[in-house]
Amino acid sequence: MIDFLAALGLVFVIEGLVFAAFPAHAKRAMLSVLETPEATLRVIGIGSAAIGILLVWLARS
Repeated sequence: MIDFLAALGLVFVIEGLVFAAFPAHAKRAMLSVLETPEATLRVIGIGSAAIGILLVWLARS
């Protein structure tokens, strides 16, 4: 559970830095997501999750 909380904290740090450093780009990215078809977002989400699992597996082994 400690690892999960640390990972969640890192997500917030990275997202916060992106919004703080590049607010205009972050807004454009959100608009782009709204215009992207749901099927495409679903594939991107599954791919991102798979890459995340692979990275955690590599880091923990």
